[in-house]
Amino acid sequence: MSSLSNFGCTIPTSGAAADPAALRGLAQAAEGLGFGSLWVSDHVVIPARIESAYPYSPDGRFHLGPTGPYFEPLTALTYLAAATDRIRLGTHVLILPYRNPVVMAKEIATLDVLSGGRVDLGIGVGWMREEFEALGYDYFDRRGAVTDEQVRAMKALWTEDVAAFDGEFFRFQPVGAHPHPIQRPHPPIWVGGHTGPAIRRAARLGDGWLPIGARPPANLPPDEIAAGRRRLLEEASKAGRDGSTIRICFSTGLTARERAEEAGAERRPFDGTPEQIAADLAAYRAAGVDQFVFGFGAGRPSEVESRMRWLAERVAPG
Repeated sequence: MSSLSNFGCTIPTSGAAADPAALRGLAQAAEGLGFGSLWVSDHVVIPARIESAYPYSPDGRFHLGPTGPYFEPLTALTYLAAATDRIRLGTHVLILPYRNPVVMAKEIATLDVLSGGRVDLGIGVGWMREEFEALGYDYFDRRGAVTDEQVRAMKALWTEDVAAFDGEFFRFQPVGAHPHPIQRPHPPIWVGGHTGPAIRRAARLGDGWLPIGARPPANLPPDEIAAGRRRLLEEASKAGRDGSTIRICFSTGLTARERAEEAGAERRPFDGTPEQIAADLAAYRAAGVDQFVFGFGAGRPSEVESRMRWLAERVAPG
């Protein structure tokens, strides 16, 4: 079996998987299979009425209801840090504008120390206006600017012995926030999204770009990823950064097939046989992708683990 160190997997933290034993079992299975990272998603509440369009489903609907369990991501990762030894622990993605950046910097640094330096901080600006409103925030339309300021504030707290910050949305007088993260200068920041502002954010403030694709309407075939990479390099150059140091991780769902014809004539990438998926991997690598994160669908934890095992044992990552 080839190395899976550049493969991550999303661990469901809602529904049937929102159970301590299930969560621990999936994390330990991912580590045992050789995956390099595991990732968990983020929602604080699920409003009963949602009119905001979900950007990763064809009908724009978010299909989780308000009464189902949904674990908080940083708490879940702290639990999994104690249940695993080497696998990296990622947020996919943490919605920064839901949280105070000073508290968040402390929580992330603590998790990095307790896990032995294994945190990957995936960040996003959010899409659900109703969740912002439930949390009492009136800046949904300016959430991108809020997010940029939060990243800068957290970096100051992580890298300076005594830090101060004076921004439009957040400010604090000189304070210490120790311990700092083990990873220096801070845990890798992966910027989610594929829009122009998201790519600019990754180029200016991130260590990696984390687009979600092959999920209509966010199809993102290899040529679009290649175009995004070119824009990433251009924006990094404008910001005085070396864009070649910014990694790209493509996130998608995986559907395992035993026969090529099962996927149909309009097959999406990463829906197919081991041979088809290996070809998809090669195409995205040629477009500039360094790492992959796979989701394995819903269902019982044993079914999710079975799909993880299929990828690990049947597809050669190279």
